[in-house]
Amino acid sequence: MSDSNERPDGPDGPGRIPDTGELAQQIEELERKSATASRLFDVRRLIGGLFVVYGLILVITGAFDSDAEIAKAEDVRINLWTGLGMLALGLFFLGWQLLRPVRPPSGEELAEAVNGDDGQDRPDTR
Repeated sequence: MSDSNERPDGPDGPGRIPDTGELAQQIEELERKSATASRLFDVRRLIGGLFVVYGLILVITGAFDSDAEIAKAEDVRINLWTGLGMLALGLFFLGWQLLRPVRPPSGEELAEAVNGDDGQDRPDTR
């Protein structure tokens, strides 16, 4: 497009502008998909899940350590304690993800990102 006044070709033909209802519906659908994708790829879920799984493995291993294995670790049930620590950390990450879910960017934030507006012309609202 060379002219800034030209309309992009829409699915219903060249230059057709969707009405407000269609735009609202498209925006809602995109926001729903964005929210689902951001929750799906939340790194806290991955980290928490891995720590819980490995923590459970170590807790089970540590609960059944032989006396020789405990003596090798200077009479500390190292597998059990490390597993409990990993389990606690994993549960912390999963709880954090549940209590403070990822919020997808709002329409205004997306528009600012597209337009390159960094908010420097507005007063500081902190």
